[in-house]
Amino acid sequence: MRVGVYLDLRNPDQWRRPWAEHYAQSLEWIEEAERLGADSVWLSEHHFFEDGYLPQPLTFAAAVAARTHRMRIGTAILLAPLRSALQIAEEAAVVDCLSGGRLDLGLGAGYVAREFDAYGVDPGRRYSRTDQRVREIRALLAGGQLSPPPIQTPLPLWLGYQGPQGAARAGRLGVGLLTLNRASLAPYQEGLREGGYDPDTAQMAGLVSAVVSDDPESARERLLPHIAHQLNTYREAGAGRKVRPITPEMLRQEPAAGRTFQAAEVMTPEALVARVAEEIKGLPAHEVYFWLSIAGMPDDLVQRHLELLCGEVRPRLACLPEP
Repeated sequence: MRVGVYLDLRNPDQWRRPWAEHYAQSLEWIEEAERLGADSVWLSEHHFFEDGYLPQPLTFAAAVAARTHRMRIGTAILLAPLRSALQIAEEAAVVDCLSGGRLDLGLGAGYVAREFDAYGVDPGRRYSRTDQRVREIRALLAGGQLSPPPIQTPLPLWLGYQGPQGAARAGRLGVGLLTLNRASLAPYQEGLREGGYDPDTAQMAGLVSAVVSDDPESARERLLPHIAHQLNTYREAGAGRKVRPITPEMLRQEPAAGRTFQAAEVMTPEALVARVAEEIKGLPAHEVYFWLSIAGMPDDLVQRHLELLCGEVRPRLACLPEP
């Protein structure tokens, strides 16, 4: 099993670095993750977030490719309906060349209305457009007309569909599925059958929303403002308006019945390994990835998180039985 890190390059006002410094520091953290043994880095995408969420993941992936040597570079996810298939395929091929064949291209449909408005795309057709992008990108990457062509043949394609219906769509397209949702496995495998693919080729990967610490209680207290910020921006983006903010005090309380938000957890290496082992049991999970940093979290917590993740969690997860 591969173990990776996941980042969105948030730079919130209350902890803001100058932008050039922030991007340089993010690249240094990725280099440090590779040095410590991380197998991959995954990049996400959103637009118009006040904290500067990464808007162009393949552009940043090119910089990562130039600064790393071994780790794989993935998008989780690139918003496929907002771009043409040719643009995505050409940029992906360039990154694959720069990285020596280390790109995993993860695509998703998106959900934030203002992003679709800005690109002039109908959000009501986002799933059908994303499915079509997969077909078109696959044909372009394999068709021999791209210059430069990708190094990997085929280049790994993934879909970040979270629910059962999306999982079936990913299966029919014969691509990997970026979720660890157990309820998605059966429809994903059935979709593979419907698409003429062997269900035993199913591949799942996904985010485990956790940070590792020697002292989780102390680290979590320091991280609560960062976790609250992260949750609030996601909720506001989905709602398209200001919402009643989650506060650190709310996160200190026991989860209420019907709570609709899932805060990142802070755990010891032992607890995290046990949680992941339980979460992926019986799934064709070939990779898990974890936050590299949450919304400008303190550098000392990032460093120790990476050390424990790569030095203690990764070796134990590598010993889990093959899916």
